[in-house]
Amino acid sequence: MRAPRIALVDSGIGLLAAAAAVRRLRPDASLVISNDPEGMPWGPRTPADITARTLALARAAVATPPDALIVACNTATVSALPQLRAELEPAVPVVGTVPAVKPAAAAGRPLAVWATLAATESAYQRDLLDRYAAGVPAVGVPCHGLADAVERADEEAIEAAVRAAAALTPPETRTVVLGCTHYELVADLIRRRVTAVTGAEVTLIGSADAVAAQALRRAGLLPNPTAALGGTLEVFASTRPAALPEVALAYPEGRLVAAMAAARASRLVP
Repeated sequence: MRAPRIALVDSGIGLLAAAAAVRRLRPDASLVISNDPEGMPWGPRTPADITARTLALARAAVATPPDALIVACNTATVSALPQLRAELEPAVPVVGTVPAVKPAAAAGRPLAVWATLAATESAYQRDLLDRYAAGVPAVGVPCHGLADAVERADEEAIEAAVRAAAALTPPETRTVVLGCTHYELVADLIRRRVTAVTGAEVTLIGSADAVAAQALRRAGLLPNPTAALGGTLEVFASTRPAALPEVALAYPEGRLVAAMAAARASRLVP
């Protein structure tokens, strides 16, 4: 079974959730990570600017063609997915990331979509809720500053942002859709704080696992969680070769991805 090579693009370290999901499905996979520390945050940027930056990141990531490219960012997916597919497919399948409203609503329980303020107010998110959550109590919850706090691994700011968003979450909520890839890196904290508000068990639904599985399917590859550890890690920061940012090590997903580079280094030592 051929080992995959999967590329991921995002504004920052939110892509670590999907990267770790790929590694769990295929421990032998090589990863190419391309993010934009010089351009963050993307939220205040225009759709045209986000599209241009996403295309630049993608071009760096596919210089050595991967089996698939994951757009591990909700904002970039909304802005740039058609342009990415027009430029890269069919040579490189492109998989976007959207809030998991459809599977969350299928359970029929009251749900909340945690997202950035821009996403919460967007026509795109309203359309998702109208299409897939009709008849299900559903609200958007703006998470002011949470993605930026996660990007810095600022524990105090993360705690404050999560508490503020939990306070805006209706007590009857039983499912929380994580509408920003950064939020998956602090899912356990979100679950604890929302449970404290609701007084009941709350299900969190992110996109990373589904996106990783879809990337393998689009590439014509199968999951193989028992595959031998292997693969390489290549990182681009604002289109230039770089090391994995140190802040990534603050999260289990980042440490899993970083272990690839350490394992490869140990194999190269005579």
